[in-house]
Amino acid sequence: MRKLLLAITAIMITAGAKAQVESHVRWSYASKRTSPTEAVVFLKATIDRGWHIYSQNTKDGGPLKTTFTFTPAKGYEVVGKTIEPKPITKYERAVKMNVSYFENSVVFQQKIKLRLPGAKTVTGKLEFLACAEKCLPPDEVAFAIPIAK
Repeated sequence: MRKLLLAITAIMITAGAKAQVESHVRWSYASKRTSPTEAVVFLKATIDRGWHIYSQNTKDGGPLKTTFTFTPAKGYEVVGKTIEPKPITKYERAVKMNVSYFENSVVFQQKIKLRLPGAKTVTGKLEFLACAEKCLPPDEVAFAIPIAK
């Protein structure tokens, strides 16, 4: 009985700790068909006040850059690189270099060529680092973006 009570307590503590994970960036997705065979997918980060995420174009040796990995599929093909707006660029003493980042919100865009008329969803994952006075561990988020008709 004592072992059972100890096991239940351990599970409750683990579940409680997991519920307290900090999250200061929320992702939302949309798409727009630009022609019968092309679309653009939008990946929007809404960032809490005082926090930021880094640009895809952060130089090597700096903080973890935001990356997008699109899952290969028969129904679509990724065209070119993911586009981002102009970031804020400032010198960061912690890494002794200029770094580029986004605050508040940012929308990334990816052009998609539709190979099959029945292509319905673009899938993949993104990875980012959220920082303020401190940085949280890198976060990886899977996405599935419905293709607009």
